Amino acid sequence: MSNRSPSRFHITLRGTPQRPAWTRLAILAVAWLLSLLLAGWLAARFASPDAGGLRERLRQSERAAAAQRAEIEELRQRQATLEASDKISRAANTEVQASLAERDEEIAGLRADVAFYERLVGATSQRKGLNAHSVEFSTEAAGTWHYSVVLTQNLNRGAISQGQMRFSVEGVKGGKLATVTWDELHQRREVPGQAYSFRYFQRLDGSVMLPKDFTP
Repeated sequence: MSNRSPSRFHITLRGTPQRPAWTRLAILAVAWLLSLLLAGWLAARFASPDAGGLRERLRQSERAAAAQRAEIEELRQRQATLEASDKISRAANTEVQASLAERDEEIAGLRADVAFYERLVGATSQRKGLNAHSVEFSTEAAGTWHYSVVLTQNLNRGAISQGQMRFSVEGVKGGKLATVTWDELHQRREVPGQAYSFRYFQRLDGSVMLPKDFTP
């Protein structure tokens, strides 16, 4: 075979020149990254169209809630103050009412004493010597009996009546009439009488013990 000499002619295709494979890969990678960035931006844009406005509304709501909490606390303190003031006012009113009741009772007692004194020493009063004007008994917590005896005299005006008072209590004991003497009332022997000294009247107070099976 004979050797052919190299051809002096080259065939060239007209049109776009062919690019290397790595160029196409780079373009695809850049496009993929751009698509990811675009997708992320769109997601953030449409998922939270006004994030700044929402944060501002959140701050406003928090401030409003804090203001309401402060107002509620102030109202609670004011209510507590008013309740305490109301309790104090009620206690003071109760105390005043009790004091007024005591004063009314005291005034009524003084008026009764004045009326009694006027009847006793008045020009038209009946003249009497030593007399027990009233005798009252009331039970005490210890089981004893408190007595209050008012002695009077207007027979000798200006004269001082002095002496000792003793009394006995009549009642029923064991189904029979019985009398409890002064010594028995004090559960002792030879008990001295209660001394008195007055011009027109005097009240004598004391305590005695009645037997358990005795009914006055």
